[in-house]
Amino acid sequence: MKEVVKMFMYIILIVIGFVLLIKGADFLVDGASGIAKKFNIPEIVIGLTIVSIGTSMPELVVSVTSALEGHSDIAIGNVVGSNLANLLLILGVCSVIKPLEFKKETRIFEIPFMIFSTILLFFLSINGTSAELNKITRIEGIILLAFCLIFIIYNFIMAKKGAHFDNEDTLVEIHTYENKEISIFQSLFGIVVGIIGLKLGGDLVVDNSVQIARLLEISEKLISLTIVAFSTSLPELITSIAATRKGDTDMAIGNIIGSQIFNILLIIGMSATLMPINYSTSYNSNIILLIVSSIILGLFPFIGKKNQMSRGNGVLFVFTYFLYLGTIIAFNN
Repeated sequence: MKEVVKMFMYIILIVIGFVLLIKGADFLVDGASGIAKKFNIPEIVIGLTIVSIGTSMPELVVSVTSALEGHSDIAIGNVVGSNLANLLLILGVCSVIKPLEFKKETRIFEIPFMIFSTILLFFLSINGTSAELNKITRIEGIILLAFCLIFIIYNFIMAKKGAHFDNEDTLVEIHTYENKEISIFQSLFGIVVGIIGLKLGGDLVVDNSVQIARLLEISEKLISLTIVAFSTSLPELITSIAATRKGDTDMAIGNIIGSQIFNILLIIGMSATLMPINYSTSYNSNIILLIVSSIILGLFPFIGKKNQMSRGNGVLFVFTYFLYLGTIIAFNN
């Protein structure tokens, strides 16, 4: 009975943590957007960078907190699990709701860059000398952050070219924010509140997830790949499904692919730069599944209906995700 009460309390604290993470990310994104607009940064740039990073904030805080506290399994598992949930479940559900059209830049750069980032993570995780084998070092973390900077620069370049790159007549607008004036003070206040919310939420999620793992005598890896990963993917889930239902399918695709890239390059990069991350080879199968799924996504525009992820493709992805989830739970690996 005592264990049941403890479990209930841990779950409540984790839920509170996720609420703080999601609301903290909202405050931070709104505040950063307000300041960006004050300096006349184009809204499309805000959407492609701040929004994507903002929806990845829960993963960022959880992974960085986990790395600093020595819980490498949660730091890695959170990102790998979130990326699998984003790609297979969320993008799959979106394409079931409405077939997703792939833009030219998505087909020739963003998806290949996502695949490259995932392969790079896998290589850096298993590469190294005997002393650094199966460890993501600070140098490797900096390498990941450097590629993250390249991706951000790419977003700024594409914002300049806009839809002309796709040979379209009008620019794609990102309707994420209302066109209302926000003072610098309000923006700074939002950023501060957001950071506090993210810090408190991250601590609650990590600490209590570890306690549940210990209480149930299951691995931190399983907790991170399932509960933590899915919960930190909630911003992407909400944003992408809402965008799809409104007909903004390119926003749904961009949000997921952007988050995939930032999750690996920014989150793992920053976590490893602050504290080298020990990598367990038990994650190999999970990352290989992520690489294969990313490659299959890259093939969708060229098979079946041109430049499209069909409802059938979405059903395949969703089925694969639940099969994967059932497998790791059944074998607790």
